[in-house]
Amino acid sequence: MAQLHPQIPVGLTTTEAPFIEDAVAHGRLYIEQPYDLYSEENHEAWRRLYERITPRWHKYANEHFMRGIANLCLDPERVPKLEEVNQFLCPLTGFSAKAVSGYVPAFLFFDCLRNREFPTTITIRRSDKLDYLPEPDIFHDIAGHVPMHTDPAFADTLVRFGDCAHTAAEIVSRIGDEEEKVRRLKSIIKAMARFFWFTIEFGLMRSADGKELKVYGSGLLSSFGELEYCIESPEVQRFPIQLEWVINQYFEIDHYQPLLFIVDSFDHLFSLVGDLETWMKEGKLDNVSPGEPDISDADLKSFLEADPSLK
Repeated sequence: MAQLHPQIPVGLTTTEAPFIEDAVAHGRLYIEQPYDLYSEENHEAWRRLYERITPRWHKYANEHFMRGIANLCLDPERVPKLEEVNQFLCPLTGFSAKAVSGYVPAFLFFDCLRNREFPTTITIRRSDKLDYLPEPDIFHDIAGHVPMHTDPAFADTLVRFGDCAHTAAEIVSRIGDEEEKVRRLKSIIKAMARFFWFTIEFGLMRSADGKELKVYGSGLLSSFGELEYCIESPEVQRFPIQLEWVINQYFEIDHYQPLLFIVDSFDHLFSLVGDLETWMKEGKLDNVSPGEPDISDADLKSFLEADPSLK
């Protein structure tokens, strides 16, 4: 039987969870999932989110995602327990969902991926605000991201992203001038963030027969409205992915995406991450175009304090 947490009110609602506030206040980034704190409203939010999006998954999601949903055996009625998710996930690709209290600085995030751990938010949005949430929640992370982690080729691609982060830390550690080090690092992180956004979060791919576009990006797969919009709307521009375009393309998070990129397969995506690392070594990421996303001090610090010998 789960142990109750004294003096902490029940509920793990996004931006309204005292348990998370306490963890952040005490500097606890990696935490346990206190499952007994979920309220009935939290479970109702999960149920409604899962129920309404399932038909759109069947219509628009790629085949790897649909196999992943089946393999994870998620309960449509209740917020998932991460330990149960991991029991199904780990044997397939070695990945596991790792509970966190909030934002994970960039290097630490990519390093988790390198170690086949996915930083996972444990709060869930309010049941009366299901459509848009600027920050991730457990539905986005578990129902959007984690099914893709059951696919070996996709999982290897995430690990490759982690390798890129270590390469970046190693490169900037050799730069003596501090101002130049920060300038180049900001550009490299911006390039990596844009690539991650337009692939892992908002990527499209060809169907197995090449005749249709399907969704593999988790930001799309966890959004009831945008999942349909990204495929059906004439307002969306969809182009075959080009590395030089993606790393120089800014994005905004507070509206449906007007521009999306298409990969042929996860083997294609894996090779593109390899190209990204090669370009990084050749200095081609040192001067990407300005614009979103902004690179926070925490992201910079996470790379500057990384130990390049871990490469």
